[in-house]
Amino acid sequence: MIAIALPAAQETAGEARRRSLLAESDALLDEVEALHLDDHIEAPQTLRDAIRTLQIRLGRHDPPLPPATLRAAHDLVFAVQQRLMAANPKNPRPNRHIGRPGGQPIVTMVRDERRWKLLTLPPPSSGAADDEWLELVESTVERAWDRWCYAQQHAVRGARAHFKPLIAFAVAQTAWLNYWELYQEAERIKRRFIGRPG
Repeated sequence: MIAIALPAAQETAGEARRRSLLAESDALLDEVEALHLDDHIEAPQTLRDAIRTLQIRLGRHDPPLPPATLRAAHDLVFAVQQRLMAANPKNPRPNRHIGRPGGQPIVTMVRDERRWKLLTLPPPSSGAADDEWLELVESTVERAWDRWCYAQQHAVRGARAHFKPLIAFAVAQTAWLNYWELYQEAERIKRRFIGRPG
């Protein structure tokens, strides 16, 4: 009995650590995104320190110097996040969306070197209840809505200040399309669940 329980406990601890690192990397990506939207190019020291800490927590005892530019910071954190997503034991082969890894965001070029992260709905997990998965789906749609609201505010500010309004508008359009696509996909998923026999 003990021999069976220990590996399960270790797996649970490992999965909790993976999820914690994933949340940390996601927060760093959001910070990079916000700095990009405010037209920063250099990564501030606090962000560099946070990236170094993340690398150490991942097991790199002597990580290289953290990236100085936001673009390099984004690429590094995004690569870390992809590895963490791929290590999910419950989803060895998650569903794939056209042009996107399953359940993972990708970054698209919007206009004039401006990038934007496109969210995707999480794939169903074999270990989680349907209600838990639907809650994750709804949370992702809600997050996409929040990101569109933020991009929209930035576009309005850019138009009023006459500062790169076309770029800001293109970002807002991309954010809206991402939200709307996820919203429609989530509605289709919910309709399928409603139609299931109880």
